[in-house]
Amino acid sequence: MTPNEIIGWMGSILFAICALPQAIHTFKTRKVDDLNELFIWLWFSGEVFTLWYIIIDDITNQIYHIPLYFNYVFNLILLFYLIYAKYSYNSKPTALVNLKRRIIK
Repeated sequence: MTPNEIIGWMGSILFAICALPQAIHTFKTRKVDDLNELFIWLWFSGEVFTLWYIIIDDITNQIYHIPLYFNYVFNLILLFYLIYAKYSYNSKPTALVNLKRRIIK
């Protein structure tokens, strides 16, 4: 493994585990009222689009960035849980729930 690959893995692992403290805290407390809904969805969208870009670019150039795949897939797993938690554990209606209520009326 080259020094550049080691640095890539270190960065990817650190970025991947950034969401871990929030996911663990949410799992333990079941409290997500202060977790911003828009932030979660923007983060999720950014992860999906960037992963898509990396995969397509890697296939096109025949160069595969495995550390980046690890980072984005791990983050998406944690984000799926945080999105689930936001809509399962939230004690007050979220913005999407309020919007749905306005549309149905």
